[in-house]
Amino acid sequence: MLGDVLVFANGLVMVLMINLVVSHYFFRIDLTEERRYSLKDQTKSILQNVDDDVYVEIYLEGDLNPDFKRFQKSITETLEEFRIYSNNKVRYVVTDPNLAMSQKAQSEFMTDLANRGIQPMNVIGQKDGKRIEQIVFPGVIVSYGGLETGVMLLKGNKASEINQSVEGIEYELANAIYKLTSTDQKQIGFVSGHGELESLSIAAFQQDLQELYAVSKINLQDRESLKAQDALIIAKPTQTFSQSDKYNLDQYIMQGGKVLFLIDKMNASMDSASQEDYFVLPYDLNIDDLLFKYGVRINPDLIQDRSSSFYPIVTGQTQGKPNMQLIEWPFFPLINHYADHPITRNLDAISTKFISSIDTVKAEGVKKTPLMMTSEFTRKVTAPVSVNVNQLRKELKPQDYTLSSIPVGYLLEGKFSSLFKNRFLPEGADQSSSIGDGKETKLIVLGDGDIIRNDVNPRTRKAQPLGFDPFTNYTFANREFLMNALAYLTDEGGLIQARNKEIKIRPLNKEKVNAEKLKWQIINVALPILLLVMYGVARAYWRKRKFAQY
Repeated sequence: MLGDVLVFANGLVMVLMINLVVSHYFFRIDLTEERRYSLKDQTKSILQNVDDDVYVEIYLEGDLNPDFKRFQKSITETLEEFRIYSNNKVRYVVTDPNLAMSQKAQSEFMTDLANRGIQPMNVIGQKDGKRIEQIVFPGVIVSYGGLETGVMLLKGNKASEINQSVEGIEYELANAIYKLTSTDQKQIGFVSGHGELESLSIAAFQQDLQELYAVSKINLQDRESLKAQDALIIAKPTQTFSQSDKYNLDQYIMQGGKVLFLIDKMNASMDSASQEDYFVLPYDLNIDDLLFKYGVRINPDLIQDRSSSFYPIVTGQTQGKPNMQLIEWPFFPLINHYADHPITRNLDAISTKFISSIDTVKAEGVKKTPLMMTSEFTRKVTAPVSVNVNQLRKELKPQDYTLSSIPVGYLLEGKFSSLFKNRFLPEGADQSSSIGDGKETKLIVLGDGDIIRNDVNPRTRKAQPLGFDPFTNYTFANREFLMNALAYLTDEGGLIQARNKEIKIRPLNKEKVNAEKLKWQIINVALPILLLVMYGVARAYWRKRKFAQY
C-alpha cells in the first residue's frame, strides 16, 4: 500500500515538474497535412511586435448554413492563434447584427456596417424543406489605437468562394493589423507627363492606396523624388517617352526600383467604335526596346475572348424608345486563368478592355512568371484592327476562337541589364554614375491600361469602385489584383506569402458511403461491444489461471 502511494506521489511530482518546465517554452504542434492551423512567420512577426491591444469584432453570426458556420469557425480559430502569438493583445468578440431591438435600429446598424466596409450578403438556402433568405455580414472591424478598418473576408472565385475565403483569412486579418500598426509608409509614385490616366479615372484605386501607402505624382525628370519611391505605377501612357525619361526610368530600375507597367499597346476607344471605318493602330510610346531588354514584348494586337464582359447595344425601338440589350463584347475579355502565385491566388475574374498579348524574349538572370492568361477560346487580331460595335450583332463562330491561355500579364524578377549599357547616353546624363547591371528587383507588365480605370457615376460625377460593372452591377477583382501586385512589389517582410495558404476539402464519396453504409455501421456499433466482451473473457480467464495455482 505504501509503495502505491509513493508511486502516485512520484508521478504527481513528475507531472508538476514537466508543466513547470514546459510553461517557459511556448510551442504548438499542427498535425494537419496542409498546416492549416499554422501561421506564417511574417504573420507571427507582426503579431509579436504589436504594442497595444487590437480589437476585432466579428459580424458573421446567427442561424448560419453549414458553409458559413465553417467559415465563422475558421475566423475564430485564426483569431485564437492571433491571440496566442500576440501575447493576448489581439482580442475578439462575435456580434449578431440581426439582434437589434427594432427594425429601424437594425437597419441603421446595417447601414453603419456597410459604410465601414462590411457589405451585406443575401444568402438563400433550405431549412426543413422551405426556402429561406438571410442577410449575413461576412467581415470584421479591426480597431487599434483609435483607428479602425473594415475587412471583408468573403472573397474569391464564386465557384468555390467559401473555401478560398477560408484560405485568405490569415492574410486579410494580418494585413489589416499591419495597416493599422505600421508607422513606416511605403512611397508609391504615379508617373505623369505621358498622357497617363489621372484625376477621376483612377480616383477609386488612389483612395484605396492611400490607406496603406504615401501616394504622389512623379515626373521622371525629378531624379531626387524618383529615388525616394518604393514603387512606380505607369498607368496607360498615350504619349511618347523621351530618351531622357526612358533613361531615368531605366536607372531607377537598375537601382532596385519596382515598377507596375499598365500599358495599352493599341489606341482603341469605345468613343469611336460606332464608326464603320474605325481601325485601331499601335501607340508610339518609345518604350518597346526598354521592355524588350527586360524580357517581354507587348504585341501590336488585340485579344478577342469568348469569356468577356457585356456591352449594351440598341436592338430596336418600342413606342419611340430604344430597346437596349447586353451582349458579350469579345474585345473586353474577363481574365480568370492565373498562375499559382500569391498575387493571383483565389482571385475572382478581372475585367479588361482592349488587352494585348505578351511574349517573352531572352533576358539573362530574369525569371518570368505569366500571371494572367486568357480563356481556352481566344483569338488574336493583329493591327490594324477593325473595332465596330455593329460586330456585336453578328453571331460568334466558335471555330474562329482556336487559341488558348494567351499570356497578358507577366511578373519579372531578377537582376536586369540596362538598355543603355555600352550605348550613348541621352544628353545631360552623367556617364560616370550610369549603372549597366542592376540590383535584384521586380517588375510587373500588363497588356492593358484600363485595368486600373474606374467608371464615373454620370449623376453624381463620383468615382465608382474599381472593377465595378455598371451594366451588371457586379464588381470584378481588379482592385484586389492591383493591391496584391503592389504588396508583392513593396513587401520586404513577405506578408503577401500568407496568401499561399491552402486548405484542402476532403468530401466523402457519396456512392461509396451508400454502398458500404451497413458495413461501417456494424463495425462502429458491434466491434466495440465485441472487443469489450473479449476483454472481459480474457481478464476472467487470466484471473482464474492466476489464483488457481494457490
